[in-house]
Amino acid sequence: MANVYFTDLSTKPGTNLMKKLEVLLDRAGIQNTVLEGHFTAIKIHFGEYGNLAFIRPNFVRTVVEKLNSIGAKAFVTDANTLYRGSRSNAVDHLWTATLNGFTPEVVGAPIIIADGLRGSNEVEVEVNGNYVKRAKIASAIAMADSIVVMTHFKGHEQTGFGGTIKNVGMGSASRAGKLEQHSTSKPYVKAENCTGCGFCAKNCPVEAIEIANKTAVINYNKCIGCGQCIAMCNFDAMLPRWDESNDILSRKMAEYAKAVLKDKPALFISFITQVSPDCDCWSMNRPPVVPDIGIAASTDPVALDQACMDLILEKNHGHDPFLEVHPGVSWKEQLEYAESLGLGTRNYDLVKVMVEL
Repeated sequence: MANVYFTDLSTKPGTNLMKKLEVLLDRAGIQNTVLEGHFTAIKIHFGEYGNLAFIRPNFVRTVVEKLNSIGAKAFVTDANTLYRGSRSNAVDHLWTATLNGFTPEVVGAPIIIADGLRGSNEVEVEVNGNYVKRAKIASAIAMADSIVVMTHFKGHEQTGFGGTIKNVGMGSASRAGKLEQHSTSKPYVKAENCTGCGFCAKNCPVEAIEIANKTAVINYNKCIGCGQCIAMCNFDAMLPRWDESNDILSRKMAEYAKAVLKDKPALFISFITQVSPDCDCWSMNRPPVVPDIGIAASTDPVALDQACMDLILEKNHGHDPFLEVHPGVSWKEQLEYAESLGLGTRNYDLVKVMVEL
């Protein structure tokens, strides 16, 4: 049975939420997870521009200062998105992070886009899962010695909720890794957007693309579905097919999480605040489905996600707010499959952490 440490959002004169987070980190065992000299990735979602539900940078600085006190070499990171938005390449991604308040001056550590300029910097990690054999992980995360995962817990239209497993598995994948999770098909060309520049063809590792009549054409007999053309296209002309079933997506996501965490000490923190019904990848956010609840932490990602969901159900008098918003989309699949992979357990003790004044 795992321990999940929890603190509510109540404060009194003499303390504040950053102090409560600091105490929570100590109780959850950050000092036993991260060692002096570790390159430690703080994995977070910087928030799509226009969405304001992301974790406040103030909390990130608290984690950075704790890691600095241990002697770790901390950096704050996320990987580029597969869809075309304000975070699909490192230039736009870093600028979005800046606009949302994530700068080295504010958080106290460097900001690194884990999979590089176009989302193609990756390390393949053998996982030999039922769906994924070699996961494509963003290189800065794969090469880190340890990881602290900071997750904004919220709903998700394809996986029921977006918690720690999604933040780790989907969020740490390169763009090609995200394509592998979302789709069993290969990219296609949106001809009206194609300029015939040929950049995709030059960067295709198997020479599966040629330019005909000023438009890219994919030879699917050669295409290996690596997603490199999607990463290289500046004109939204190379697109993925969003055709994976929700259950299989959840299972692939769990297998990717297993690959990310392979031989890597980790601590997981979830903020059950501004619990929006949809993913933070939208450039807007709808009203929360439950009132703010608190902050939870654990070294077990499965137990943490289960505890966050249980706290939401309790707050909502047993009604599942995510199922109400996204009927037919089950969040249980990712937890059951992750547990079967040995990522953690759904059985936990909820340890309430008090902060002495």
